[in-house]
Amino acid sequence: MDITRAKIRDLRKALDSKQISAAELCGEYFKNIEAGDGKVQSFITVTKEKALEMAENAQKRIDSGDVSPLTGIPLAIKDNICTDGIKTTCASKMLENFIPPYNATVIEKLNAEGYVLLGKTSMDEFAMGGSTQTSAFAKTKNPYDLERVPGGSSGGSAAAVSASFAPAALGSDTGGSIRQPASFCGVTGIKPTYGRVSRYGLVAFASSLDQIGPICSDARDCAVMLNAICAHDPHDATSSRQPVPDFTEKLGQSVSGMKIAMPKEFYSDDIDDEVKTHVMNAAKTLEAQGAKLVECSIPGLKYAIPAYYLIACAEAASNLSRFDGIKYGFRGEGRTFEELIRDSRSKGFGEEVKRRILLGNYALSSGYYDAYYKKALALKQQIIKEYNAVFDLADVILTPTAPTPAYKIGAQDNDPVKMYLADICTVTVNIASLPGISTTCGYTAEGLPVGMSVIGRRFDEQTILQCADAFEQTFAPTAPAKL
Repeated sequence: MDITRAKIRDLRKALDSKQISAAELCGEYFKNIEAGDGKVQSFITVTKEKALEMAENAQKRIDSGDVSPLTGIPLAIKDNICTDGIKTTCASKMLENFIPPYNATVIEKLNAEGYVLLGKTSMDEFAMGGSTQTSAFAKTKNPYDLERVPGGSSGGSAAAVSASFAPAALGSDTGGSIRQPASFCGVTGIKPTYGRVSRYGLVAFASSLDQIGPICSDARDCAVMLNAICAHDPHDATSSRQPVPDFTEKLGQSVSGMKIAMPKEFYSDDIDDEVKTHVMNAAKTLEAQGAKLVECSIPGLKYAIPAYYLIACAEAASNLSRFDGIKYGFRGEGRTFEELIRDSRSKGFGEEVKRRILLGNYALSSGYYDAYYKKALALKQQIIKEYNAVFDLADVILTPTAPTPAYKIGAQDNDPVKMYLADICTVTVNIASLPGISTTCGYTAEGLPVGMSVIGRRFDEQTILQCADAFEQTFAPTAPAKL
């Protein structure tokens, strides 16, 4: 068996039974990275020396019997999550040489588990994009087809797991940035409920929408990762005090009697026919296991994209105002304060980031605040209300993750609005602060993965994991060709 294609739980058994050491396991993944990442470009920073040191420490814990589920397990981390002493660039020239003096809370939690850091993965610059092509350093390719995008903004993390460069990775999700690349790359990714995972140490894009989550081979590994990173954090004012359950508890349980909503707006003519077919077939598979399909409607979906981009860009404009070329980050030139800031931001930010800052500042300006931003917040409440109505009828909601499979690199470069519209299936989950998981449910005629999303009530990650796992037990995924 190729150990690098094994699940986290199988790696745990191999490490605990001494079939392989933590350092040897780490080395196997680095062999894959060295052989294939030149083509995929999923990493911005590879931390081989640090990883081997962490692996040795993990092995001491294993030998002493002090083992946690992730002790000795190599992981990749999205490059907008702060890692003490290791570059965190957000794939931007603005932070090209930024080395954080502290760890994000999720990294502290993984350190407590004894994980091994393989490296920092590429992403769309400051998490703004759906293709990982706005990265200033590594424009990631899809392991299933190197001429196609891996999705974004967590495209590097999804591609790394898909290509067997890591058994799992952390990403962040503001409007689908974990789920959409998971769909494009044929892996499983979960966005937890807003507040379930601390955002302390996550470089902010849109503070009311951002959430860290794992990308793995399947739902069971996602549950293991969630158990490690979820908890209340006093460093994060938005961190929830909701009790954290064992996310593996419902795995393997039957979905018989579970009510699955199928909102008609998610199955419109705007969804690719092959995508729609595979998701509908997945629904029938779950129905055959005893689940009940419920037809319903979420009419507010038609307003989701403008509402999301107004809120997200407004918050991004505020959050990115700290990057002025003075305190830290890229410093431009200029004889005056204004010239220095203008030059720093003009050269430090890429085109997509500038576009969203401009849109955000426009929406927040005195003449347009009521007309745009305030109305977007009202639409947010309407969308929450409509989701609550659906959950009065059903336990979970089943939708496509993306309206199309992975598209060709460059296909949407000249049409940013088209790229924004591609988020239609994912953004409402963030707007309503709900949990959602994407898993592969089929492949197109060209062999590209198709993802389906299971959406749950707030803080009910257990049920969406149960549903996704029930489907995965009937579905045999196809790995991309060895790179």
